[in-house]
Amino acid sequence: MTLRPELLSGKADSTPLYVRLAALLREQLRSGAFAVGEALPSERQLSEQLGVSRVTVRKALELLMREGVLSRKQGSGTFVAPRIEQPSALLAGFSADLARRGMTPGSVWLEKTMAPASSEDVLVFGLPVASQVARFLRIRTANDEPLALEQATVPARFLPDLSRVGMSLYDALDKLGNKPVTGLQRITASLATEEEAGHLCVPPGAAILRIERRGYLRDGTMVEFTRSAYRGDRYDFVSELREL
Repeated sequence: MTLRPELLSGKADSTPLYVRLAALLREQLRSGAFAVGEALPSERQLSEQLGVSRVTVRKALELLMREGVLSRKQGSGTFVAPRIEQPSALLAGFSADLARRGMTPGSVWLEKTMAPASSEDVLVFGLPVASQVARFLRIRTANDEPLALEQATVPARFLPDLSRVGMSLYDALDKLGNKPVTGLQRITASLATEEEAGHLCVPPGAAILRIERRGYLRDGTMVEFTRSAYRGDRYDFVSELREL
């Protein structure tokens, strides 16, 4: 990528230098100077090539990361970021969806436990007060990059053995004849908390999509309640519209 330092001069321009640099990089990326997944030069190289401080370069790159144009892999550098489109009408597990796209799904487990049902579980699932539920909290990854923080709850009677759950919760439920076949999903825009930002490798306050999903068996029995925080810079949820 050939950058022209003179494009950053403009003494009469009151726009912060890092914002102008971000605009210059954004235009270069849109023109195809780098392919999706390709690494950018290091902060030091960009700083030397453009004659600006590394602090300015870092702030410009962070701005583009918040926009979802770039992504950073710890110890590997900064890359042109892909985006994933998820059809909002498709009931599919995370692992199956990514595998369909030729990406490698993964999980970093934070919690996998059997616990007494909370008051919310009792109300949501219509469970007896003394019931047990399986709880799963994990970071979902694609090609080793964190994409979502997911917390799923399933009544113990549908999944009595936690060891059955490997990469895919839906696969485990399917083998027991308890995989959801219909669902309701609610999506809201939000900002990442410090804890979420740490897990997802984004700045605190970065845009995220909060997704609440309820999965049902054929007879209408609710089998899954999942809350997820997806990175807004990586995921787009799309819907097909039809004329009435």
